[in-house]
Amino acid sequence: MSSNASVSTTLQDRLTDLGGIDPSRVLLTPAPSQATLADLISVNNCANHGLCELVDGTLVEKAMGYEASVVAATILFILKQFVSRFRLGLISGADGFFKLQSSTRGPDVAFVARDRLPGGVFPTQVYPELTPNLVVEVLSPGNTKAEMARKRLEYFHAGVQVIWMVDCENRSVAVFTSITDVRIFGETEEVNGGKAIPGFTSPVADFFVDLDIGQPVT
Repeated sequence: MSSNASVSTTLQDRLTDLGGIDPSRVLLTPAPSQATLADLISVNNCANHGLCELVDGTLVEKAMGYEASVVAATILFILKQFVSRFRLGLISGADGFFKLQSSTRGPDVAFVARDRLPGGVFPTQVYPELTPNLVVEVLSPGNTKAEMARKRLEYFHAGVQVIWMVDCENRSVAVFTSITDVRIFGETEEVNGGKAIPGFTSPVADFFVDLDIGQPVT
């Protein structure tokens, strides 16, 4: 991952490294590959644009949309109810960032078990060096397949146990338990927390229930 940055000589190279994303999502100040964690914190405290992630020294705006935000909020609520009931750990949203090995990412939803908290206490860093047990990414129209594949690689290399890739268009959840092991759960099925959140289950349909607001109840 970080080795790609060393061979990037043009903006197009950099865009390819980042997963073929739209150039409009890449901030040019600081210059790509030159940004720091301090730059990321500063940018995300500014209201001039959306949230950014730091990827191999490049500030990249998160692809976001209202539909994905609503679904992410629903998933966060469902997970939070279970996690809080048993005091399992912490649930964060899209502005909860984690400093990984070659990037600093803000998953749409993430769960960190209590035993992953240094010293068992709440972290004091703005963007802590924590690895979530579960990461949830709700796909937005601006996301590319290569971009999400790169994210999964980074997450698993950092020690994430389970990744959910949530597809609003098809109303499904792709559950990754490794870089290559995936199972897709449709709207009529139930998804579980696997080894990341043992005992958790939820109908997939519950994640998308707000998308049907205003529709006749059948």
